[in-house]
Amino acid sequence: MSNVLNELSANTDKSIQALQKDLLKVRTGRASTALIDHVHVDYYGSKTPITQVANLTTPDARTIQIVAWEPSMLGAIEKAIFEANVGFTPQNDGKVIRITMPPLTEERRKEMVKMIKKVGEDTKIAIRNHRRDANEAVKKQEKDKAISADESKKFQEQIQKKTDDKVAEVDKIIATKEKEIMTL
Repeated sequence: MSNVLNELSANTDKSIQALQKDLLKVRTGRASTALIDHVHVDYYGSKTPITQVANLTTPDARTIQIVAWEPSMLGAIEKAIFEANVGFTPQNDGKVIRITMPPLTEERRKEMVKMIKKVGEDTKIAIRNHRRDANEAVKKQEKDKAISADESKKFQEQIQKKTDDKVAEVDKIIATKEKEIMTL
């Protein structure tokens, strides 16, 4: 039965890590290289992550700076950012590409909060699905007479407690991100 609990922990942790990774891509008004690190550049015929052809930095709170390791790649990087449709206009000066983050409007901030709350709710649903799978495994063990009804109840209570803890963690992550977005 400890395998069921360990698997539940591993699966819910993966769901939370996926949530955190998704939230990194959400604009908060501050520049972050995570906003474009998923962009793939055509590097001599193969699609390569931008992080493997250039150095991404944030020299200030509103700017992302991209320095290509090969100056000939600047055009391809600029084109890839446009094609990725991330909502930014890169400025190429021949040496570096700069992306200036426009300030977020109040309306856009509220839309983003709605979006992250939906992502958070999707993560909670995934966690609850993991709970259901774990409970089914426990009930199957009870049905097969591998564990008693009392043990089954005890394990289901532990599963519920773990689920509640992970859902609370998701709520905390979403609240932190919401505060970050709404702060000017």
